[in-house]
Amino acid sequence: MNTARHAGERLMSWPSLVPGRAQCGAELGLRTPTQDIVHFHGEHEADVHLTRAMIAKLRPALLGSSAVRLRAGSGWVTVRLDMGSDIDLLTTLVSAALQASTRVPDSAPDGCTRTRTCLTSGPR
Repeated sequence: MNTARHAGERLMSWPSLVPGRAQCGAELGLRTPTQDIVHFHGEHEADVHLTRAMIAKLRPALLGSSAVRLRAGSGWVTVRLDMGSDIDLLTTLVSAALQASTRVPDSAPDGCTRTRTCLTSGPR
């Protein structure tokens, strides 16, 4: 099962998210009118733009999840999508990212975890 596609289909129904190609080049990304929120890389991973402030707030919970990878100094996290509960986690993090996007933006915005080597896995 392509869990990234399933997660993307679920999130595309959210009225605050617009689908399209992500700035990093991923074929499927979801964004607000002002910024990228989530990008899907391959069949089992997504990057979510939580912002540095939201990551700091959620750090203990994020570090406690084996499905989440943090990158030092980044406002993005990677979520490994292996099962349905990972999709539920992703939707929770996207909700937090939307909340964070309405606040003061990161002082030094950065690209997703794959800005330089964005990978996609064929047609979706």
